Amino acid sequence: VQLQACGGGLVQPGGSLRLSCAVSGSIFSNNALGWYRRAPGKERELVAALSRGGIINYADFVKGRFTISRDNAKNMVSLQMNSLKPEDTAVYYCYVRLYGGTTYWGQGTQVTVSS
Repeated sequence: VQLQACGGGLVQPGGSLRLSCAVSGSIFSNNALGWYRRAPGKERELVAALSRGGIINYADFVKGRFTISRDNAKNMVSLQMNSLKPEDTAVYYCYVRLYGGTTYWGQGTQVTVSS
């Protein structure tokens, strides 16, 4: 099982980035997916989650700005991030959570929002 995240980088405030996470193996289908982030000096926090049943939840601080989606044909989960703010600066991690609770993580991709 491997999760490979990409798409991070440096962007100015107000800009956009799209993170993608390719999931290998057979765990992509019928499992919960999502993104967490960890900013310097802060605890890890949930950004967006897509449940097994297709229900989407966003953290309040990204509602209206971020959109999570999945591409079943490509075994990929993505996070479209618009109207980025300096406080969005963090390492972003994708995950897949199995029905029994086992969670697999991507390696993290750095997002820096700065002028």
